[in-house]
Order: sequence, then structure tokens, then C-alpha cells
Amino acid sequence: MADVFSIIVAVIFFLVSMIPVLILLGIVFVFIVVPILMLFLKIINQYEKGILFSFGKYSGTRGPGLNFIIPIFQELRKVDTRIMTIDIPKQEVMTKDNVPVAIDAVIYFKVVRPEDAIIKMEDYTYAVAQYAKTACRDVVGNVEMDELLTQRKRIADDIEKIVDKETGEWGIDVTSIKLQNIELPDDMKRSMARQAEAEREKRATIIMSEGELAASDNLAKAANILGTTPGAMHLRTLSSLDDVSADQTNKLAFFIPVEALRAIEGFSSLLKKKGE
Repeated sequence: MADVFSIIVAVIFFLVSMIPVLILLGIVFVFIVVPILMLFLKIINQYEKGILFSFGKYSGTRGPGLNFIIPIFQELRKVDTRIMTIDIPKQEVMTKDNVPVAIDAVIYFKVVRPEDAIIKMEDYTYAVAQYAKTACRDVVGNVEMDELLTQRKRIADDIEKIVDKETGEWGIDVTSIKLQNIELPDDMKRSMARQAEAEREKRATIIMSEGELAASDNLAKAANILGTTPGAMHLRTLSSLDDVSADQTNKLAFFIPVEALRAIEGFSSLLKKKGE
């Protein structure tokens, strides 16, 4: 029994004496071993691709997950394959009809071949932005101001085709280009406002004249019907009396029969014939 107790005490003393050694080993593992292991292991996210270079030479593309590399001899560069956006800053462009306009746009693109984007271009994001800026100036410079304002989507599609064709060799896919703002000079805005106002007045005048023409046709038809229908004028007179009587103000009206007017007209015609 004493031997067992002495063995346990010896083990305890041994473990206690090993605590500094264990602490030292833990420190070495955390600060030396783990960083070294991290140099050999690289994590690539689901939305990324890894371009592997061995001794500076392209040696493959790695997918998402945990990847093993050899430090110093190999390098892994990550490329984001999600759709990215670039703002084209506002720039002044002269249209085909010599009107200066300020235009800004936004580009939507993604990397479809990471190896080409890394190997062929130093900074593919900057390159896409600069090429889109130049293409925007070229396309807008070949259209007139009215076409630019009314055909914005078509012009943006033309810019997209030009940029996508060139950047396709870089492993870039331009999904869309949108023209955000088109600013005109202040004097041009005032001229357009006056033009729009004149156009509205023109339409109003045309509509008014068409209404007067239709009203005159209806009045001519009504006069023809009243003149050829017996008793129609009497009914119209009674209707007018009813409308006048609705007003409470004092009025004095003189009514002459139509037959008397016709008799006067006939007497006047007879006198003219005798005079001739």
C-alpha cells in the first residue's frame, strides 16, 4: 500500500514539474506551428477562384474549399467571380450636333476566366472602367442630342456591345451598362422648355379650332332643321323663354313673329323689283 502511495506522489510531482514544459510547448505550437501550417493551407470561398503560380508560372485554377500549397515555391491569388459594379464618373461629351452634355454611367461585370483576368491584365477593374469611359465618349459623340435623350437604352446597349467585345479577351463578361444621368446646359434646358410650351400651345390651338369647326357644323345643321321644319322656331322660342325665366332679374323682351319678318322680307323684295 505504501508503494502505491509513493508511486502516485511521484507521478504528481512529475506532472507538476512538467507544467512549465507543457506551457512552453503550447506557446511554441500556437505561435510557430500554427502559422507555419497556415502557410501550407489556403481557404477559398464559394464565390472565389484561386490562381496558382508555381515558381512564377501558372499551374492551375483552384476551386472553393481548403487547398494545400507549398510556401515560397507556390503562390495562390484569389479572384472574386461575383458581379461587380463600377461607376463611370461624370464626363462632358460633345454630341453629333455639337451640344455639350455631361454623362455618368455604371457598369455591371463579372470575371468568367480568372486566369486570363490575372495573367493578361494588371488591374482588370481599372481597365474595364477606362475602356467603358472611352466607348461612352465614342458612341455619344456619334448621335444627336434628341436621339440621346429618347434612345438612352439603345445607346447603352451599343456601349455594352463594344466594351464586352474587347474585354471578353481579358476573361471579363460585361452584363450591363446603364446611363444614369444626362445633364444639358442651362440655356439648352430653357430652349427645350420654350419649345415644349410652344408645342403645347400649338396642340391647344388645334384642338380648339377642331372644336369650333365641329360646333359650326352642328349649328349649320341645327339652323337648317329649324328653318325647314314647320313650328320648330316656335318651339325654340318657347325653350328660350323658359331659360330666360329661370333668372330672377328683371328683363324686357320683344318677340316678333317669324311670319312678320318673312312678310317684311317679301315686301322689301317687291319694292326692289319695282325700283328696277
